[in-house]
Amino acid sequence: MTRTDTTGTLYVVSTPIGNMGDFSFRAVETLKSVDAILAEDTRHTRHLLDRYGIATPTVAYHEHNEAKTAPRLVARLTAGKSLALVSDAGTPLVSDPGSRLVAAAAAAGVPVVAVPGASALLAALVASGLDTGRFTFFGFLTRGGRERRRALDDISTSTHTSVLYEAPNRLAATLGELEARGGGDRAAVVAREMTKQFEEIRRGTVSELRAYYEEAPPRGELVLLVAGARARPASEVDVHQRVRALRSAGMSTRDAAAVVSRELGVPKRVAYRLAQEAGVESGAGDT
Repeated sequence: MTRTDTTGTLYVVSTPIGNMGDFSFRAVETLKSVDAILAEDTRHTRHLLDRYGIATPTVAYHEHNEAKTAPRLVARLTAGKSLALVSDAGTPLVSDPGSRLVAAAAAAGVPVVAVPGASALLAALVASGLDTGRFTFFGFLTRGGRERRRALDDISTSTHTSVLYEAPNRLAATLGELEARGGGDRAAVVAREMTKQFEEIRRGTVSELRAYYEEAPPRGELVLLVAGARARPASEVDVHQRVRALRSAGMSTRDAAAVVSRELGVPKRVAYRLAQEAGVESGAGDT
């Protein structure tokens, strides 16, 4: 559906996660200008709004009513009203409600505009000292069951940084589960109470942090970050099998060596030698 001249706009507005200085001028002006503010907890949000002199009315929008409320809100947007979506703290939709509304608004041709700001996920990531080039965000893990086991398995085998939110009373147990999966020597970071008075970033291995938090249970809001696992070096058997398969498929020595070097991290000269040997063994010509 295309937008009409009378269509309103849905703003997704980030709010402070602790330090009120992280509330942007643009966010304040946006919240003053819209017809209504959609909030998880309207009483909690009203404290923030009062501090900045924002008199815009609020509407409750949370995980328990979003399925029923979203169609009515989209109708208001398509009728020309502009709305702002906020969470209790941080960026909406990041382990918070809002995905259903944003998807429905976009499908109805309503412009969706992000007003960026504080995010515990990104604040912890950039302060962690871990690789930020590629990461996976897992949100809050379920307390048990197959979904939790699958997530922990994914974290244990991931070769890039994993980020998740965890409750203080479950942090040591989660670190213990990662340790039991062979990740005890992996670098990890616990970022606690980001931007708040008692902000703390503790670094160590998974095993070291597990032992520390078993003795000193944490308080406050936590972000757990785990460094990626080092890729297992390819064995000579792995390399031989791969080059033999490529040569048997008709690939030249040079091309097979290039593929194996790229895929398995083998030095090109070693890959070339093995590709030559594989060609002799299979009787393949060097085309």
